[in-house]
Amino acid sequence: MASHRSIIVIPARMASMRLPGKPLADIGGDAMIVHVLRRAEEADLGPVIVACAEDEIAEVVTRAGGTAILTDPAHASGSDRVFEALNKVDPDGDYNAVINLQGDLPLIDPAAIRAALAPLDDPDVDIATLGCVITDEEEKTNPNVVKIVLSGEEGAGQGRALYFTRATAPTGEGDLWHHIGIYAYRRAALAKFVDLPPSPLEKRERLEQLRALEAGMRVDVALVDTVPFGVDTPADLERARALYAART
Repeated sequence: MASHRSIIVIPARMASMRLPGKPLADIGGDAMIVHVLRRAEEADLGPVIVACAEDEIAEVVTRAGGTAILTDPAHASGSDRVFEALNKVDPDGDYNAVINLQGDLPLIDPAAIRAALAPLDDPDVDIATLGCVITDEEEKTNPNVVKIVLSGEEGAGQGRALYFTRATAPTGEGDLWHHIGIYAYRRAALAKFVDLPPSPLEKRERLEQLRALEAGMRVDVALVDTVPFGVDTPADLERARALYAART
């Protein structure tokens, strides 16, 4: 990893469909975005910045000692928000790898964040992300669980993503892979990605990462042991609070 000058950017906005104001939801006395900030700092990969859509998120991050960058609230995706913040904080391009870390993973293991960077050791890889074997039978047919059609040797720690889908795929005997939406981009790849229009399969599956594959970009996947707990609903928030309390 020595060749990577990496920076972690956490996009955050207040407008969540199922849990409005999600970044500022309290977990054990701190806002969720502060917990994610701390996990990113513990990964020790480089500077961490929070790309904020609103002033109130920036104020909380700054008060917690973090770096907040205000971005256009009208961005269509987290990737666009990350790219704007990156160019504001590093206009000279000193950092050649950027990790896009979701702001709703307050309990993520810092080792998982580090794992996301590893596939970029291969110079042919444009974008890296994470996957985990699906062990819950219900998840295999759940359209809310995004699957990776993965090419790689059985037992290998990573592979190449051929497709992402909400369907149950691939068919036949063998593991199915749960996609974990953390991305590490080469800086040039991120610039290319945000400049591309939404692709047909991206719009059909409602999966932004398909834009990269349809444009011929290479996406490799590091495989980890567990799916980090994400907070999308009020029930998730209550569970996150309980899990955090059990850790402390």
